[in-house]
Amino acid sequence: MRGFGLQSVGGGADPQWMRPFPGEVAAVLFAVLPVDWVGDWHPSPHPQWVIPLRGRWFLETQDGSRVEMGPGDIHFGQDTETDEIDGEHGHLSGTVGDEPCWQMLIQFASSPGAPTSHPFG
Repeated sequence: MRGFGLQSVGGGADPQWMRPFPGEVAAVLFAVLPVDWVGDWHPSPHPQWVIPLRGRWFLETQDGSRVEMGPGDIHFGQDTETDEIDGEHGHLSGTVGDEPCWQMLIQFASSPGAPTSHPFG
C-alpha cells in the first residue's frame, strides 16, 4: 500500500507507519442487528465500512456469492447504485447464530478514491 509515512500518534509515542484515509466521513454509527434479523435486498445507503464488533453477520450479493463476517473482519460496501436483477437490488444481509451482531459503520459522503481502480492500495 502506498502513501504511508512515519509519524507519531501524539504524546511520546514512537513514530509508526500511518496513512490518512481519503474521503469525507459523513457519519460514524453503531448498530445492533437482532438475532434472526434479515435486511431484505437493498443497496448500501452510502459508501461505508462495516466493522463487526461482536456477533456474526452475512452478506449475499446479486451474483449469489455469500460471505459471513465477525470480529476481526471488515467490509467496504459501495453498492449504492445497482441495477435490479431477477427482482433483487443491492445485497441481502442478516445475522448469523444465536446472538445479535454489533457493528460500527463509517459512512462517506461519496466513495473515497472512486476514480481509481484501487482506492485503498
